[in-house]
Amino acid sequence: MATDAEIRSKFWKALKSDMTMFLGLAEGEDGHARPMTAQLDDELYRDGEYHGPLWFFTATDNNLYQMIQQAEAGGGQPRAMAHFASKGHDVWATLHGGLSTSRDRATIDRLWNRFVAAWYEGKDDPKIALIRLDPEDAEIWIDASSLVAGIKMLIGIDPKQDYKDKVAEVKL
Repeated sequence: MATDAEIRSKFWKALKSDMTMFLGLAEGEDGHARPMTAQLDDELYRDGEYHGPLWFFTATDNNLYQMIQQAEAGGGQPRAMAHFASKGHDVWATLHGGLSTSRDRATIDRLWNRFVAAWYEGKDDPKIALIRLDPEDAEIWIDASSLVAGIKMLIGIDPKQDYKDKVAEVKL
């Protein structure tokens, strides 16, 4: 039986490895989300857990960035809904939390890597910006082997028991 802590740890390990999430506003946009690459600050990753915000490099003319800025200018903090599926399709998650924007040079320098560099004209690109997601809670699913579940269904065994202890609603 997996504990919530084990499920949460498996999620952070998978996200650190795969990094691509679908990010959008929890309200508005008719549920539209876009694929973005999450950057985790290595200094905040310890003991199999991540303790901090997720960062996404973007451009100042990105629609999501502009919507977040408009909400911030109005005194609000928009809410995020982010979806994640690991490359091996053994971890899925939906995260919720607050969104904000930043152009902080120290954060850009700290998170900069060759994959980010491929999208910009360097750290001094005038359009470079960050979206910050402060995760608060998530629902995380751990695959109990869909192949085995399919075989069990074929021979008349209920596969739901395999998933019973593989879902957690956790605070991040």
